[in-house]
Amino acid sequence: MYAGFGIRFGASIIDTLLLLAVTFPLLHLIYGKGYWTAEDTVVGIFDVLISYVLPLISTILFWVYKSATPGKMVLKVKVLDAKTGSAPTIRQSIIRYIGYYVSILPLGLGFLWVLWDTKKQGWHDKMASTVVIRPKNKGVEPVRFDKK
Repeated sequence: MYAGFGIRFGASIIDTLLLLAVTFPLLHLIYGKGYWTAEDTVVGIFDVLISYVLPLISTILFWVYKSATPGKMVLKVKVLDAKTGSAPTIRQSIIRYIGYYVSILPLGLGFLWVLWDTKKQGWHDKMASTVVIRPKNKGVEPVRFDKK
């Protein structure tokens, strides 16, 4: 069955907390207490690498190699190619990640789209041609993939 908004939101909370547990100590270690009171949006190159590049690369690698981020793994949901049911490609994963920004811009409407879409796809899923599924009763309930 397709994974709905609630479980996907829960997975994103878990992912955010894990990401903060990794990035905050690293930023504090490198920049010290001054990082938290700095008026600059970006403090330095390590800020960019840790705050932006690390999340991008790790998320894409998790999608490609595990079909899920840690939060999705904990909640037993997977990101799959909407046409084949396979793990998303690197290209799809990059498009999906960029699609997050598209989805959040109009007041999060692209994420809320999951609430009423028949395949529970957000705009980022539609852009990347992915779906998020949830196993049911030790197996996956049949999900329609468009095979061409």
